[in-house]
Amino acid sequence: MALRSKALVASLVGLYVAQIVPLYMVAAALPPILRARGVDLAVIGAFGVLLAPWVFKFLWAPLIDRLSRRPGIGRKRIVLAAQTVTILCIAALALLDPAADAVRFFPILMLMSFSSATQDVAADGYAVEHLPPEQQHIGNAIQGGAVAAGVLLGGSGTLLLHDAIGWSGALAVVAALTLLILLPFVLLPESHARRDVPVSARPASLRRFFARPGAWAIFAFAILFRLPEGLIKSLEQSFLVDAGLSLSQIGLISGASAALVGLAGSAAGAFVIARYGLRAFFLGLVVARTLIFAGYGLADAGDPGLWPLVVLSAANTFTRYIEIVGLFTAFMRFSSLAQAGTDFTLLSGVNLLMYMVGSMTAGLLASSFGYGPVFWAATLLSGVVGTLALRLLRGAALHPPEKEATRSSAPCADFN
Repeated sequence: MALRSKALVASLVGLYVAQIVPLYMVAAALPPILRARGVDLAVIGAFGVLLAPWVFKFLWAPLIDRLSRRPGIGRKRIVLAAQTVTILCIAALALLDPAADAVRFFPILMLMSFSSATQDVAADGYAVEHLPPEQQHIGNAIQGGAVAAGVLLGGSGTLLLHDAIGWSGALAVVAALTLLILLPFVLLPESHARRDVPVSARPASLRRFFARPGAWAIFAFAILFRLPEGLIKSLEQSFLVDAGLSLSQIGLISGASAALVGLAGSAAGAFVIARYGLRAFFLGLVVARTLIFAGYGLADAGDPGLWPLVVLSAANTFTRYIEIVGLFTAFMRFSSLAQAGTDFTLLSGVNLLMYMVGSMTAGLLASSFGYGPVFWAATLLSGVVGTLALRLLRGAALHPPEKEATRSSAPCADFN
């Protein structure tokens, strides 16, 4: 089935890219800029706390859903209000010196992270409410592509602009670009939403999520699935350094080339889901991911050389972007239209949290036992956890419950 309109596609592209570009400006471009200005590594490392609003945004997601139902507000105004705060934060950062005022960045960056996370809640609810189930994999491919675009524009682009026109000029361009990209979303009327979006008298809440059939199964699936991945990804660049690759080579692998691989992975994920269904998608993903993790274990045991490491890293990036499309599609199919932002945000939030737990654990383990044992542990976990996650997903009701009152309490058979 064709997408409802090109306007909706352009709207979703603009919505997610505008949201991601400032995020990667902070996550990918700011640390090397600060380090080049002589800022201490401890200060730069402390910026990791800025992810906290993205992990815990599910706590205020019900409030965003409730506000979006109020007359005269809607998700669009929430998105625009949050984006305005983000732009104002970028403008404030442009007035500061990255080296002299690094500590003063924290409150501004935390506010910016909070506004971006809040915007993400409204944006995900908007996507669920606008995309019919048979087209949700395409919307999630757009999300994956937006991440790749964020790496290119917000990360690499900001660094190039910084060298060309300085700190303030680079941030001014990022702010203007963000506003321009968001324009298709601004122009699309709110009435373009699906006609089957219900108007519920019951307020959105986390309790309401867990009361639904299949909620605990999909929640456990979201917790488990990405845990092994964090063990690999957090060590990948350090492993490449210790394997003898130069910083420029690693930058090429993890920068622009990774973004292009990510775009291809997002498109491939949407194609596989549309052609073969979610069951075959996740089964193939678990097998591919496990083999790639084993490849890291084998690489640590020998001396593979440059190109095998490049291929291994590219394959890992490719499957991670494919994974994003599949996970978000499963989360969308479960999310209730009566509280779309709450449901989707909760599932994506715990998914990210466990990825972070795996990442933090990997560093401790690798410092004690080396890369190899961690890589093989990730391989084993990928197979075991992946198998368990597939069983859990079978117990989740993946039909979006447009008519909650008439839904069966039995697990849905739409895991296909």
